[in-house]
Amino acid sequence: MKRKNFITLCWISLATSVFFFFVLTEEKTLENFMLTILISFMYSFVLGIGNGMLNDFLNKKFPWSEATTKRAIISIISILIANFILVYFCNYMNFVIFQKDATTEEYFSGKYNYINWFTINIALLISAFLHARGFMEELKKTSKKEVVEQKLIAKSANAQFESLKNQLDPHFLFNSLNVLSSLIDENPKQAQKFTASMSKIYRYVLEQKDKELVTVEDELEFAKTYCDLLKTRFEDSVDFIFDVKKEDFRRFVVPLSLQLLLENCIKHNFATSSKPLLIRIFSENDTLCIENNLQVREQIKESSGIGLSNIVQRYALLTKRNVFIEKSEDYFKVKLPILSAKPNVGSEIMEDKDKAYERAQKRVKEIKSFYGNLISYCIIIPFLIIINLITNPDHIWFFYPMLGWGIGVIAHGMNVFAIGKNWEEKKIREILEKRNKL
Repeated sequence: MKRKNFITLCWISLATSVFFFFVLTEEKTLENFMLTILISFMYSFVLGIGNGMLNDFLNKKFPWSEATTKRAIISIISILIANFILVYFCNYMNFVIFQKDATTEEYFSGKYNYINWFTINIALLISAFLHARGFMEELKKTSKKEVVEQKLIAKSANAQFESLKNQLDPHFLFNSLNVLSSLIDENPKQAQKFTASMSKIYRYVLEQKDKELVTVEDELEFAKTYCDLLKTRFEDSVDFIFDVKKEDFRRFVVPLSLQLLLENCIKHNFATSSKPLLIRIFSENDTLCIENNLQVREQIKESSGIGLSNIVQRYALLTKRNVFIEKSEDYFKVKLPILSAKPNVGSEIMEDKDKAYERAQKRVKEIKSFYGNLISYCIIIPFLIIINLITNPDHIWFFYPMLGWGIGVIAHGMNVFAIGKNWEEKKIREILEKRNKL
């Protein structure tokens, strides 16, 4: 037990003992005062520590954040049973052992049922407060943890995206210089032409490298220019076919993706005049496809895999749609998702966080409403019992509001924790799935 909680219980015990001694005790003697303190400390510590230990145990076994519905049901059942036992024990010690107002037979005969029920309601009030406080504390911890995790994810995603984009400059330059180096020996005039074209292409690389997405039309224009450079080097050994639907031109793809995939085609396949390498670029089912006939070249050095992995990872940071790779004995094909709009990674994360926060806020309001209803029940019903017993003890009427309101509290709890929106959403999903099958 924490020192802070122990001190709190001591102050509560002293305050209640002083109140009962000076207000309700007729014989104000030192002996009665000490007895009142003893009884107050017994009730405070037995009920307080008992409910506190129960709450701590449930927090460890059934955390609110991991099993809210299960925890709520177990909490309701366990606090009812635990407080019933604790209250009967405290009242037995008070009336039978300390004050000696009744025998054991009289106590369990039903003579103290009203007092026991009143005390149980007070104990339930204490327990409801402890569980509500525990829920709010865990909710705060979970919320803070989620906010920190989302910030780390956002920072990691941005850093990863920048790292991936920074790979493009050296990767493109390295491959282009390799092509230029080969042309200088084979055809110096073509090398000069290639250098001029390469500067034009590199300007496009510098312009687009900081963008998350570019239009399909811009990427195709760049790819055609790059294919002209490849034709300059390989001549009749390489052929290119472009067959992209015009309606896809204003949609978006990852920048420089075609250039990287074209490099891969050349790098991993041999091409000769007798066996030319045919590369097709076409659109199919919301994807931009790059397909080549398979003429695998023997690799002296293992490929680093920067090109294709770069594209896959950049798409993963921007959309849930995947890059698909198909390979057979005759061809190799890569399918790039064509996106209808430019997604914003930061805004998507913030939007998801806002929606999650709204759902969490709504959930907290529902749970707070239930605990407010439960606490009100635990406070008002005991007062109704006292009023009934004082004003008209021969006619017991407090059972009616106690039973009616109690059923309402149970129904409220079932709606919030057991059935509620989860049941509704489940049924909606089942109906929609049946309709989709039809």
